[in-house]
Amino acid sequence: MASTKHYDCIVVGSGQAGTPLATALAKNNKKTALVEKDHVGGCCINEGCTPTKTMVASGRVAYLSRRGPDFGVNATSQDGQIQIDMKKIRQRKRDIVTSFRSGSESRLKTAGVDLLSGEAAFTDVKTMQVKMQDGSIETITAPSIFLNTGERPAKIGLKGMEDVSDRILDSTSIQELDAVPQHLLVLGGGPIGVEFGQLFGRLGAQVTIIQHGAQLVPREDADIAEKLHQILKQDGITVHLNASALEVRRGPKSGTIELTVNVKDGPPQTISASHILSAAGRVPNTDMLNLPSAGIRTTAKGYIEVNPALETTIPGIYAIGDVKGPPAFTHISYDDFRIVQANLITKSSTPRTMTNRQVPYVTYTDPQLAHIGIHQKDATPQNYPDETFQVAKMPMEYVARALECDETRGMMKAIVSKRTGHIMGFTCLGLEGGEIMSVVQMAMLGNVPWQALQNMVFAHPSLAESLNNLWGFLEDI
Repeated sequence: MASTKHYDCIVVGSGQAGTPLATALAKNNKKTALVEKDHVGGCCINEGCTPTKTMVASGRVAYLSRRGPDFGVNATSQDGQIQIDMKKIRQRKRDIVTSFRSGSESRLKTAGVDLLSGEAAFTDVKTMQVKMQDGSIETITAPSIFLNTGERPAKIGLKGMEDVSDRILDSTSIQELDAVPQHLLVLGGGPIGVEFGQLFGRLGAQVTIIQHGAQLVPREDADIAEKLHQILKQDGITVHLNASALEVRRGPKSGTIELTVNVKDGPPQTISASHILSAAGRVPNTDMLNLPSAGIRTTAKGYIEVNPALETTIPGIYAIGDVKGPPAFTHISYDDFRIVQANLITKSSTPRTMTNRQVPYVTYTDPQLAHIGIHQKDATPQNYPDETFQVAKMPMEYVARALECDETRGMMKAIVSKRTGHIMGFTCLGLEGGEIMSVVQMAMLGNVPWQALQNMVFAHPSLAESLNNLWGFLEDI
């Protein structure tokens, strides 16, 4: 049996918190082991942000190609049809992923991190056993351990799915298709579902989204969700709200399946399709860590409990990234790294915590759906007894740059304090919505009131210039 290896620090999982943290620790002369069971870079680089947004870019090109006549640009063929090369789309995605991953691997090597390719589990409070990819076992210890194991797609419990498993996809496997599905059924109308649904619709698939709730993207206000619903409908996507999948079976034709769906008003419907995408959420990668052996507590859903400084219930053991629970965003994971770095490596005079940090996010539909701060549904006297609010809503049809680009679908919306003028929340469902949101985010960070944006001199005709005009629509809530 191999002897135990002792380190100053162990990082489990090379996601967007673990990889830079391992690098920073090693550069700070800490003997550091990074344990990764799959591939360096975590979900973001390999299965999440990077590959999906690469594919979304291909979908947008397909969309604009079909819209050529709207801009006076006509296809050379008489029928005006475009050809989708799914293998080329996939290879472009793979190439970009490889480039990003190689960069992370290079930085780890240069820093002197000991990369262990395997799966780690606790055997006691500061000892871990690593089942290496070659089948061997390594035992490692460290006084400081950082868990960055992330999440994975949740498995659906659908009757009959074992018999059609070759037709069931998740957010990872769908990216490896070498042909566009004939008819894609998407189970779940959250960010993952609407992004992939619109993408494959643009690549030529018939798409149907089955959403259990009363609206798409449940995190958002109802008016934003309805506007997105209408956009997807314009794109030819069918959406069933208040619906649930009951059973799936093989269809009468080769390569087809039939899904029975329970709808709110009316009898169950049977929908014939070629593939099902399960987009009904994600679960934490904690079940393989043997956390009870270390005394680390988790929530009812399996996420690791942490304090505001990201330390678990055991001193010296930290959880960073998605494994500690929502919000599950790459930029939040990276900020977790910055919190740990400030507190343990650079020794900031003012300790950093998660408390009151901004949580911006973007759903990469087209147009983008971006948000920062509170939603209108949260701006209630119960939540804010000492505050009164106003709301401003403006359609993208009023934005000069959007008109010039003929990209006027969507709206923007802001929630402000009537007392101070500070912006409390902002949503943009519109052309480059994430970039517009980022401008507002900086104003919120600096406590800049809406009046300053209304009177600010923006370059014309930029999308940000719309922030001159939005405030003219303010009304009391």
